[in-house]
Amino acid sequence: MNTGTLKFAANLSMLYGHLSLLERPAAAAAAGFEAAEIWWPFDSPAPDDRDVDALAGALSDAGLQLVAMNFLEGDMRAGDRGLLSVPGRADRFRDSIDTAVAFADRTGCRVLNALYGNRQPDADDGAQDELALENLVLAARAANQVGASVVLETISRQEAPNYPLSNADATVAMADRVNEASGLSNTGFLCDLYHHGRNGEDIPALLQRHEKRIVHFQIADTPGRGRPGSGVLDYPDYFARIDASGYDGWIGLEYEPTRNQAVDFDWLPSLTART
Repeated sequence: MNTGTLKFAANLSMLYGHLSLLERPAAAAAAGFEAAEIWWPFDSPAPDDRDVDALAGALSDAGLQLVAMNFLEGDMRAGDRGLLSVPGRADRFRDSIDTAVAFADRTGCRVLNALYGNRQPDADDGAQDELALENLVLAARAANQVGASVVLETISRQEAPNYPLSNADATVAMADRVNEASGLSNTGFLCDLYHHGRNGEDIPALLQRHEKRIVHFQIADTPGRGRPGSGVLDYPDYFARIDASGYDGWIGLEYEPTRNQAVDFDWLPSLTART
């Protein structure tokens, strides 16, 4: 699979979730990665300094550049898809902003992913959207202080039927609302091709339509959320289009591993050449 000049980063939360947090950077580096992304890595919105220092040290010791990180998103494995629009829980998102921005500044990470949150049956949709906008403006202004971007992503309807940013156009529209409200331009689109593909969206069309708004990519195949080539998505075509667009950011490998790196990464010539 020809990937052109594209750059790939290991998602430490999925590819290496079977390891302890502090073991993951070294494992990714040993597999040949130079960069990584991660979901919220701490146990609380405001972790102890020693926990922050330990993760920063593990990344540095491994020689791994952190290129993207989630704000606090709740318990992903239990079905949470963000807290920033959820009444009664959004304060936890706000409490994570300072930690996320400080960690981004410390590590050189310039992409902070803000998962929007599921619709709540006992809350008004409009009120949730206003709460989301308020919190995203706070996040964007804080991120701007360290030269970082905030990104919003689509989650497929099949995986999260109550998540309102369910397609590319809705996600980009919300990012535009944040930029307008904040007076900044540092909120953009995280294009996760797995979710758009699982939705049945026209990926070549959305890549063209939103080319200028994409700040970061994530990938997995469908069905199964495995490595590219394990499912039905046309990754050779997608990679060629992304490469031709001049995109110079990172592409996060956010897929379920097989626990056999020879299989997990054999599609990626640029990585296997380094190992």
